Amino acid sequence: MKPTNNPPSPYRLVPDHQPARPPRMREANVRHLLGLLHRHSPCSRADLVRFSGLTAPTVSAAIGALERRDLVTAIGNGSSSGGRPPGLLEFNARHGYVLGADIGGSNVRLALADLNGTIIGRWGASLRAERGPKAVVEMVSSGISQLTQQQKVPLKKILQLAAGAPGITDVTAGRVLSAPNLTGWNDVPLRDLLQTKTGIPTMVENDVNLGALGESWAGAARNAANFVFLSIGTGAGAGVVLNGRLHHGATWSAGEVGYMLIPGLPDDPPATDRPGALETAIGGHGIEREWMDQSRANRSASVRATDVFDLAAAGDRKAREFLNRAAGHLAMAVTNLSLVLDLSLVVLSGGTGGHSALLQAVQRRLERNQFARPTLVLSALEGEAQLYGAIWLALQAAEERGFRRRHIEIGGQSSVASAEFV
Repeated sequence: MKPTNNPPSPYRLVPDHQPARPPRMREANVRHLLGLLHRHSPCSRADLVRFSGLTAPTVSAAIGALERRDLVTAIGNGSSSGGRPPGLLEFNARHGYVLGADIGGSNVRLALADLNGTIIGRWGASLRAERGPKAVVEMVSSGISQLTQQQKVPLKKILQLAAGAPGITDVTAGRVLSAPNLTGWNDVPLRDLLQTKTGIPTMVENDVNLGALGESWAGAARNAANFVFLSIGTGAGAGVVLNGRLHHGATWSAGEVGYMLIPGLPDDPPATDRPGALETAIGGHGIEREWMDQSRANRSASVRATDVFDLAAAGDRKAREFLNRAAGHLAMAVTNLSLVLDLSLVVLSGGTGGHSALLQAVQRRLERNQFARPTLVLSALEGEAQLYGAIWLALQAAEERGFRRRHIEIGGQSSVASAEFV
């Protein structure tokens, strides 16, 4: 699947700041034209002159440079309304590749995509008992090796890796500050660990923020400037987009709604070493644990939160109590978010949050509001919003560098452009 829209970037990719000398101006023109060709491929030189406002000789010189780098291919003539038909140029999407990684509370998933964002391969595995940073980085590295070998893609052609982590993440420093659903994830230098292990330029982001980017790029939020992507699986978190920009907050904790204080739930203060009250109440593990505690069924049987919601939809009275309680808490959270942010849309996702019975139950409660009633929809990406967001973010970094693979300094300061919120 190749997403067809190009929303305004919620990020600024920050390069070195240097004076604009002629060689840098030429390189800037080449990168600008490469971006236009990437978005409008196939097109002609005349199209690029019109799109860019640059002169025809400047465009021709830049295209020559891109052809020498194998980023542009001539594909024959286009249609003509009279006169000589224009020669068409096509962006070479197989010049390189990008990787997206979604590190969840229960599993790790990878996606490999070409430079058009078309996913060509996937890999996934459940997290083992050992969930520490070293074990997870080893798992990601092993998955990358398997995936690239399956698709016959040399590692040297991987231009960028973007990885999502289930916790508070300092994007600029590339560090996971806290991830309570994993083990020992406190101030973990995930970007450096992955770069050292894989040799691939890497950027990291909160996994739910990646979900918001994915929905904005290729899912249910393509036309929304103010929305929340709300993921409820092992835990609960939100990616917040305001005025078309991903919002991280002052200390990178924007969207940590699992810690939200809701009437009827414990008022424990937020702490980085444990899940929050709302997450415990509506997250998959909390619902499953409470169901088993109250059930007379075989305690060794595996019951998932979605099984409980399925029973509720089928008319089971006890299961409906669980569903209604979770929906009540979630409706309060959505209302409070909407009162503060004036949202147009909330996208529900995750193994628990993506259940249609939960969405319908929350909708019924939101309909009682005279305002603070955002449209509520399920994710359009079938559980892969985080992967699509990671691919999108990796593509932005790769394009910012002109689709060159940047050298990284192992064990030192990375020379890869970092992602910074605007």
